[in-house]
Amino acid sequence: MDSQDLQRLKNKYDIIGNDAALNRALETAITIAPTDLTVLVIGESGVGKENIPKIIHQNSLRKTGKYFAVNCGAIPEGTIDSELFGHEKGSFTGAIETRKGYFEEANGGSLFLDEIGELPLPSQAKLLRVLQSGEFIKVGSSKVEKTDVRVIAATNIDLIHAVSKGKFREDLYYRLNAIQIRMPALRERKEDIYLFFRKFSSDFSERYGMGKVTLTNDAIDLLIGYRWPGNIRQLKNVAETVTALESERLTPTSGRCVVDAATLAKYMPKEEVNLLPAVLEDNKGETMPDSDRQMFIKAILDLKKEVDDLKARIDGGAAPAPVLTRHREEPEEAEWQGQGAPISSEEIGKVVDINVQDSQLQDLSIKKSSLDNIVKALEKHHGNRKLAAQEVGLSERTLYRKIKEYHLE
Repeated sequence: MDSQDLQRLKNKYDIIGNDAALNRALETAITIAPTDLTVLVIGESGVGKENIPKIIHQNSLRKTGKYFAVNCGAIPEGTIDSELFGHEKGSFTGAIETRKGYFEEANGGSLFLDEIGELPLPSQAKLLRVLQSGEFIKVGSSKVEKTDVRVIAATNIDLIHAVSKGKFREDLYYRLNAIQIRMPALRERKEDIYLFFRKFSSDFSERYGMGKVTLTNDAIDLLIGYRWPGNIRQLKNVAETVTALESERLTPTSGRCVVDAATLAKYMPKEEVNLLPAVLEDNKGETMPDSDRQMFIKAILDLKKEVDDLKARIDGGAAPAPVLTRHREEPEEAEWQGQGAPISSEEIGKVVDINVQDSQLQDLSIKKSSLDNIVKALEKHHGNRKLAAQEVGLSERTLYRKIKEYHLE
């Protein structure tokens, strides 16, 4: 696709951004649309995965057929087979008449199965059969029926991990994964973040007759530097909230509301571990014990005191204490944290909601292996040191040393 065709496609489906990974996903969708290959769309929740199956269907030979989108995670386990494959009258309580399922209704068209990782194992076996042979049996029936449906599935979890835990069939995974299209997370599309904010803010202001919001440069930096665990959906909520609550403060000359970083910060969600993209685990939903959390909080407060002491030494002309020099040898921080820019004590304090605002501390280079990131990684992986080490980009040996340094045993 040339750039003009790509832009026309984005305009048609209201897709924003110029990120290279996004463009590859769209180009792949157009390329494989004329085929009948099964497609697996992967990406975090809120990245816009639902656009890909629409593009594939409407640019395929099945575009005159029906298209259905089914959220597998929103249908109770007891009724999922009836929804997908239909049921016979009297097959269960409440089945007062024979009903067609989505596979029968979508015959000759396309079926989008969102959150495919939430499908129960018994239903996975039936889905595998219909993918392989086009055959299915309604609930309460013994008659084998046929259908011709192209399946496009999507997930926001790691299906390979689910397979290893016995929560997803390996044969179904490889059957679905004929073509894989990955939608990038918003934090990977830094140049697109402000475009989204402007679009959402403009749409909201026009819909409700409010003043348009413009961000200062420091506010844009704050917006881009945030992780956005909820991706586009979360950014839209923030943009609309800022527009609704700040749009009355118009400047006399431009008629726009100018929002700086201090104002925007009031509306930015705190980065909390339980908002990070979910990993399918046996202990899903557990939180860290209060005793461990208090230990981490104490360690963070101790680190803040060390930073304050170092600042006092610098301001007083004394030689810096060696307590923080260990951070200089660590690797650069992750891209979503500012592409290697120093982390201030304000950012460290976000873990326990400490509001430290002193620009002089920006010069203290606390890299990715700082306590803040180690705490978050350990919380995210429920104390699993191997996974935490991978998260922060350290060897297990280095992580053990850091845990000992910060008294986290």
